[in-house]
Amino acid sequence: MSRLRDPRLEEIERLYRDRFPHFVQVARAIVGDRERAVEAVQDGFADAIRGREGFRGEGPLEAWVWRAIVNAAKKATRRPLVEVGREADAEYELAPSVLEASPLVSALPERQRLVVFLRYYAGLDYRSIASALDVEVGTVSASLASAHAAIRKAVKEEEVHG
Repeated sequence: MSRLRDPRLEEIERLYRDRFPHFVQVARAIVGDRERAVEAVQDGFADAIRGREGFRGEGPLEAWVWRAIVNAAKKATRRPLVEVGREADAEYELAPSVLEASPLVSALPERQRLVVFLRYYAGLDYRSIASALDVEVGTVSASLASAHAAIRKAVKEEEVHG
């Protein structure tokens, strides 16, 4: 009996291989530390694989997977940290967190912070971000505009007082 290929599973596996560090970086923005982020991304991919038949094709599969990652990261903030083995740390060495580089971004409200990360770090378009966060495209646009305004204001205040 020949084994049928599952294109959704293959695409999810490709996303895991190709974009894992990006998913971890965004999850880290939600959960606050790298170990929880790695665990959340792995949980999110497991959820995506188990639920792949639920993907209706209303947007890109990658955006649907991002939603699974964001949801898993939000869940991870509500449970105790589980240690991740050293092998995972060594295999997926990440650049320093954008949050560490910019306290201005870390000070943003959660939705604005997520939109900034998904747009500028993950490189998603507005439609994909909307799908990942389960919001309207207009909400993405407004959140990004608000984030830009908040960062500009904070920079000006820092220049005046700093």
